Amino acid sequence: MRILVWHVHGSWATALLQGRHTYLLPVVPDRGPDGRGRARTWDWPASAVEVTVPQLRTAEFDLVLLQRPHEAALVERWTGRRPGRDVPAVYVEHDAPRAGAADSRHPLADQRAVPVVHVTHFNRTFWDCGSARTHVVEHGVVDPGHRYRGDSPSVAVVVNDPVRRSRVAGTDLVLAMARRLPVTVHGMGVRPLAGQVEGSPAAQGLSIRENLPQAQLHDVLGAHRLYFHPYRWTSLGLSLIEAMMLGMPVLGLPATAAPEAVPAAAGVLSSDPAVLLATARRWIADPVEAREKGLAAREHALTAFGIERFLDDLDAVLQEVLA
Repeated sequence: MRILVWHVHGSWATALLQGRHTYLLPVVPDRGPDGRGRARTWDWPASAVEVTVPQLRTAEFDLVLLQRPHEAALVERWTGRRPGRDVPAVYVEHDAPRAGAADSRHPLADQRAVPVVHVTHFNRTFWDCGSARTHVVEHGVVDPGHRYRGDSPSVAVVVNDPVRRSRVAGTDLVLAMARRLPVTVHGMGVRPLAGQVEGSPAAQGLSIRENLPQAQLHDVLGAHRLYFHPYRWTSLGLSLIEAMMLGMPVLGLPATAAPEAVPAAAGVLSSDPAVLLATARRWIADPVEAREKGLAAREHALTAFGIERFLDDLDAVLQEVLA
């Protein structure tokens, strides 16, 4: 199968591209959001093929995998084919609804041409898709291997753009923990965080590592004693699943799909920052308990979020659309 798909979410795309198909990735001259092409920080297979807009006019593809509302118009403008009418299509919804979550209407609600594929059951339950066909294909992650060492008595966080995404990303919770424990924030766009806390008590325990390639990031994360997932409202972060696969014990808020993803044996989810802080302190003081939690986290993540299960589930949806 030849699938037209945009490079939108690098980690999710990395899982998708492990499949048995050829994936056409639009690329524009400035590699902006509507044409990033192949990733620069992930190792993608040769089956991920860059195509320019002129090449798309005559390119052959069997299905379009949409991820943003405006992509359907891009397909029609660039190829002359309307998704859901002239070429089969699915829409993968990566996010949980934001404002008015319980009654948020999905952009593809009440149409029957393009089914909506959610990445968590929580997201499908909260989005109002009306009469649109919906599916759930839960995340899959390429196993990075057991890399946990935990020799650094510190807390790891992975978040992109923590200043801009402040409350949603739980940046205030990260800074509060950094006033009491060593915390390293990894991700893209984390440098502005240093300026925000410069001269404040939070700066003392805060370190920043920006834009590490994925393989290097996994090695660096494995050195930390534990992983903290501070998001108040998000879909299920792939960084959380990756941390579990690395063998890290995890802390987080019991928000959105996290309670279904993190069993009690693998970590602690709590809305009480005092509980999260006390648990982090305990694991820093007790590397044996931290390692035991991390081993349970890895075992669960491999079973629940293995790459083969993900690819099989997604292929079943795609085959249904093509039938």
